[in-house]
Amino acid sequence: MDMEREALVQGLLWFAAFLFSTTVHEAAHALVALRGGDPTAYLGGQVSLSPLPHIRREPIGMLVVPILTAFTNGWALGWASTPYDPYWAARHPRRAATMAAAGPAGNLLIALVAFAAIKVGLLGGLFVSPEYVSFHHVVEAANGAAWLSGLGDLLTVLLMLNALLFVFNMLPLPPLDGASAIGGLLPERAALAVRGFLSSPAFSLLGFLVAWQIFPHFASPFFDALLKVVHPGDEYF
Repeated sequence: MDMEREALVQGLLWFAAFLFSTTVHEAAHALVALRGGDPTAYLGGQVSLSPLPHIRREPIGMLVVPILTAFTNGWALGWASTPYDPYWAARHPRRAATMAAAGPAGNLLIALVAFAAIKVGLLGGLFVSPEYVSFHHVVEAANGAAWLSGLGDLLTVLLMLNALLFVFNMLPLPPLDGASAIGGLLPERAALAVRGFLSSPAFSLLGFLVAWQIFPHFASPFFDALLKVVHPGDEYF
């Protein structure tokens, strides 16, 4: 029964973290697009930290798949999207590149805040290194309090999920955000040419398949690197 309850709590943590993190990601896209002159997502209600407009747009990717994966695999997987005006993006490729980078930047911000909270907890004696570590458990309560252990697990999930989302989405492969964000580093004419080249549906499908194959091999070493940063003096390897 304890194992079933632990699995339920773990699934809830991952689903809640996914819903929050994805909402921030899409809201960041929408806000930067609005600031850049494209109100498409704003008119759809997506300049919002409420998950509801994002769920209405992608109910399968924001609810069904994350719930299924959270409670069967122990971690949440899903997707979402933000509408934008392609004619605006074609006229302003640098602004479109900034819009693309804004979503992963939101995930990076969440990861940094969660990391800072974990380190403050460790330095303040609230958290200690656990006997075992996982993608949802890198600290535990120093006094054994259940609520504090739960907070540590939530911060762990937010750190791991958002760090992975940032790195995955910034891979320079379409349809991931990193492919469009490259335009922000190029002259406007070159950025426009790259955007047109990467917009091919066939190229986007190929890029997604390549990223999907690469990322599983990257996830474990990435977790080990994050663990070394959280616990630089401990040996878990």
